[in-house]
Amino acid sequence: MENDTIDTTITQLGRASVHSPLMNGDGTSRQTFMDNEDRIIIPVHLAEVNMAMGNQALLPSFELAGPRKEIYFDPSKLRCALVTCGGLCPGLNDIIRSVVLELYHGYGVRNIYGMRYGLQGFIPKYGHEVMDLKPATVSNILDRGGSILGSSRGPQPIDEIIDCLERMNIGILFMVGGDGTLRAAVKIADAILERNLKISVVGIPKTIDNDIYLIARSFGFDTAVDVATQAIIGAHNEAEGYPNGIGLIKLMGRHSGFIAATAALAQQDVNFVLIPEVDFELQGPKGFLAALEARLAARGHAVIVVAEGAGQRFFENTEDERDESGNIKLKDIGIYLKSAITNHYKPKNIEITIKYIDPSYMIRSLPANANDSVFCGFLGRNAVHAGLAGKTKVVIGRWNNHFVHIPMEAATSRRKKVSPTGELWSAVMAATGQGTLMNNGP
Repeated sequence: MENDTIDTTITQLGRASVHSPLMNGDGTSRQTFMDNEDRIIIPVHLAEVNMAMGNQALLPSFELAGPRKEIYFDPSKLRCALVTCGGLCPGLNDIIRSVVLELYHGYGVRNIYGMRYGLQGFIPKYGHEVMDLKPATVSNILDRGGSILGSSRGPQPIDEIIDCLERMNIGILFMVGGDGTLRAAVKIADAILERNLKISVVGIPKTIDNDIYLIARSFGFDTAVDVATQAIIGAHNEAEGYPNGIGLIKLMGRHSGFIAATAALAQQDVNFVLIPEVDFELQGPKGFLAALEARLAARGHAVIVVAEGAGQRFFENTEDERDESGNIKLKDIGIYLKSAITNHYKPKNIEITIKYIDPSYMIRSLPANANDSVFCGFLGRNAVHAGLAGKTKVVIGRWNNHFVHIPMEAATSRRKKVSPTGELWSAVMAATGQGTLMNNGP
């Protein structure tokens, strides 16, 4: 991680001069207030630390999230909008509830609007009604999966979005979404600043794959791993129940294999983990099929976990088709592996039984588990604190056990991936004993 190249400066709309309503009338406070000088150091490689210290340079650090004594907006006159974009994810309703309750009860903001169906909600031609968000609206939504606001994919005209914000007299826009949403948020925030408007744009990172750069953990990931372990248990029981039984599970992970790797460690019945970051071969004496054959010969059953983005090089024309958001439409590696395994054993006259499990859509539409729900509460409240303080182009993240302000442009500058030489993948290799699955590998 090239931390010395990260600009951690947070954009401020203007001077914060309004006394926070979180302060009591006698000057005491109900909360611990943070200052912009409160920082959390970004961990860096020892060599980078020594270089920075040798040059007497400051170590890179993030601004600590939390309430400020002085805020930028007057809550009594403030209007806020909240939008959820992209794929569904456990915890979306928890985020909505947390933002609404903190705005309403914490700061006394009475005008909170939910934009329906993602960025489409800003565009007149779609005709989506705005949802008036009050505590009563969100009080009983934690046990519901999905998002009460709905979602959509794909870009919308930036100028039309900002025109809508102006018409509604919005002061803070909360955008909940993944990498694509945060990239759109940067463009919206930049265009707002170009128009000299005083509108804060605050991002809450949402990716079930846990692959947003500089975000140590994203909400929904814990729930995804939790449910994925249940799929592994089922696959293992199925595999053990038949001679040469194989349980094959495809999990989410377009570009990063965090769910597959973590679930395999949480439920250590997995013999092979295949992820996008680590290449593998099917054929050859050290390829995947040979390793699977050796496993079946030794133990009589096997469990395989594959991330959806793994093995895309086995398909032709993988970049031809894209979805509404511009993402490459992935080919189905799960079905491909099932077919490859079946075809491998057919000429050998060895009977195998494959049970293929794909719980992806079930996982992403479930309510958040307890850990994710608590995490969403912190994210939502800290997003409100940042917005009221007049910060913009900011993402709320978790770093070194603290919630921090991360510049949107830094968070979207690259993608977080599993390191093939890192601790997580080393643990997976030790737990599965699968080897490199490469004929010319070490």
